[in-house]
Amino acid sequence: MITISHLKKEYSEATPLKDVTVEINKGDVIAIIGPSGTGKSTLLRCVNLLEKPTKGEITIDGERITEKNAHIIRRKMGMVFQSFNLFPNMTVIENIMKAQVDILKRSKQEAYDKGIELLMSVGLGDHAYRFPDELSGGQMQRVAIARTLAMDPEIVLFDEPTSALDPTMVGEVQAVIRSLARQGLTMMIVTHEMNFAREVSNRVFYMDQGGIYEDGTPEQIFDSPKKELTRQFVKKLKVMEEKITSAGYDFLSINTHIEEFGRKNMMNLKAIRNAQVVFEELCVQTLIPQMSNTPDMRITLEYSEINDKATLNVFHNININEINIADDLSLKLIENASISIQTHNSETCEYDYVTVVDLKVG
Repeated sequence: MITISHLKKEYSEATPLKDVTVEINKGDVIAIIGPSGTGKSTLLRCVNLLEKPTKGEITIDGERITEKNAHIIRRKMGMVFQSFNLFPNMTVIENIMKAQVDILKRSKQEAYDKGIELLMSVGLGDHAYRFPDELSGGQMQRVAIARTLAMDPEIVLFDEPTSALDPTMVGEVQAVIRSLARQGLTMMIVTHEMNFAREVSNRVFYMDQGGIYEDGTPEQIFDSPKKELTRQFVKKLKVMEEKITSAGYDFLSINTHIEEFGRKNMMNLKAIRNAQVVFEELCVQTLIPQMSNTPDMRITLEYSEINDKATLNVFHNININEINIADDLSLKLIENASISIQTHNSETCEYDYVTVVDLKVG
């Protein structure tokens, strides 16, 4: 239904979208997640032509929307903003009727009937003659959704529809969106609510590094993400990184960094000590001696607040299965400090292997 090809959006101070290419099928409900500043809202605004793309092409039902007559194609789309954008001097029903009369040229009676029907569907049938300032935030957002649906869109874009709401009002708006998803409406939803994204969507876009960094089902993205940044984000990991690229690296400095990182993120002392032990015995005593005069290695220490889990990842180019741990003492120390240790092929182009050590934290 929607084809986006090599989309780029560049501002004078930033380029949130560098190269986005993706296809969206009719009936897809896509949750768009990712850190702040990664182009999530910009992507929606480009699809709706509220922002003119710097480069690239957007096609809807085979027609390029950047061409003349794009307004005809844009009528297939509705957008719900985080800030409601209701006219304060109009009643709820007048807000819903206005675009129907002005743009779709419906009669006032047709627009009124449609508006009342939609207000009933979002649970606000008895609020038709109230003004926006008489409504709660959740009610205003439900009116905004009804107003969008009154235009009979085939595609609805939601830009953080619950971010401006009190937590007690989030559920009522999410319930309306869930209902729309069950009706087969094509939707793209920028959200920071991970449980909602998992529940409502059939596809999830994780955005980072100027584009769609990973695209998959909710199960793939939230349970088994393939890429490192996706995993760090959905697991709410705190991450420390070190690179060793010279023979004169500062071993003591890295150990100090591990301790500072652990204390800052409330890791217990045993977990911090185990991370230092594994770094020393696996990296310093075992892997680096197998490297050339110029060692090359990247280390990340990850800590998850959700499940109190700490993991040391060591990226390298040595097949650890072909070498022996430096000595029995090193092997014993690593085993005592860890729950498990596994080496497999790295998905980064920079290194061939990654050794993943789940540390004992208690």
